[in-house]
Amino acid sequence: MTVRPTAPRVLVVSASIGEGHDLPARFLVADLLARRPDAVTAIEDGLRAAGPLVERIVLGGSAFDTHLGNVAFDVEYALITHVPPVRRVIGRLGEALGARAMLRLVAEHRPDVVVSTYPGTTEVLGRMRLRGQLGVPVVSAITDLAALRYWSHPGVDLHLITHPESAEEVRAIAGPRTRIVPARGMNDPRFATPPSRAEGRALLGLPAEGKVVVVSGGGWGVGDVEGAVATALALDGVHVVVMCGRNERLRRTLAVRFGRVGRVTLLGFTTEVPALFAGADALIHSTAGLTVLEAWAVGCPVISYGWGRGHIRANNRAYARFGIADVAKDRDALAAALRRALAQRGSPVAAFAQLPVAADVVLDLLAAGHHVGDGG
Repeated sequence: MTVRPTAPRVLVVSASIGEGHDLPARFLVADLLARRPDAVTAIEDGLRAAGPLVERIVLGGSAFDTHLGNVAFDVEYALITHVPPVRRVIGRLGEALGARAMLRLVAEHRPDVVVSTYPGTTEVLGRMRLRGQLGVPVVSAITDLAALRYWSHPGVDLHLITHPESAEEVRAIAGPRTRIVPARGMNDPRFATPPSRAEGRALLGLPAEGKVVVVSGGGWGVGDVEGAVATALALDGVHVVVMCGRNERLRRTLAVRFGRVGRVTLLGFTTEVPALFAGADALIHSTAGLTVLEAWAVGCPVISYGWGRGHIRANNRAYARFGIADVAKDRDALAAALRRALAQRGSPVAAFAQLPVAADVVLDLLAAGHHVGDGG
């Protein structure tokens, strides 16, 4: 890594929708400060900066507790992703609503680089950069495997991808000369050096013997979480850990049905996810993203189940294509996939640990004085 002589100033733009965008922002900043304690860093919520109207529209569209909400999300995703006229209108509308907020954040923080961990702000920043409205490099920190239409943009100087397999789609969207770097460091660094199976179980107080299956509904707690738990419990000797996160409503619901079942652990928010996945024999997860990557990286087989809508459907196709996760469409398919997963526990993926760290790549970008259009 080339050392920048003056203190780098880095603005990270995120969005508080679950943990999928805020968590990468926090780890990226932590790594930047570990490498450059003199760095001036800030994390800003792009939705909040854009104002209450934009925040209400986006966060309101993220409520998936009902069948109608799920259908509406599916239709909305199809329109803004696959219908070019709608896509163009949404892009222009996003720029109209968000560009002033982004310029205000840049003026306030005077960054040398802006990193976006949220596709909505990436789209706006990319458009501004391409038009010459933004004089500093833009980095997109991409944490999904597929469905990258708004994660990628020709105006973005650097696309950081958590899955090397994403490069083909990013290049198709952003252009053949766009700069793409597979990187880690957008999640807990312990996923690159996970504990042993026994150490992971001991740390979390899980049974030392037998099979452990983790069930996750993502940061929102969506999908058929109850069905996933019941399907796993139907297998002899399986202990189920449910990641409820900060979703107390989900935890209370599951406690009513499974609270007296000795083979079920309802887990609240925890920072010990590397140990949990290292100790588990399989993960059932509904919302794609970093959680799938994390389990895959430590060798824990993953099954995507329970919420195959919108961008999750595209990610599921990519998981199957690249052999990263199994995909189950119903409970019978889930039971079969779970039996396959429990038949053989994998090992940590060495290639993941060998990826460069995102913070290093960002600092190198600044040291090299990279400008939009220069990368290949």
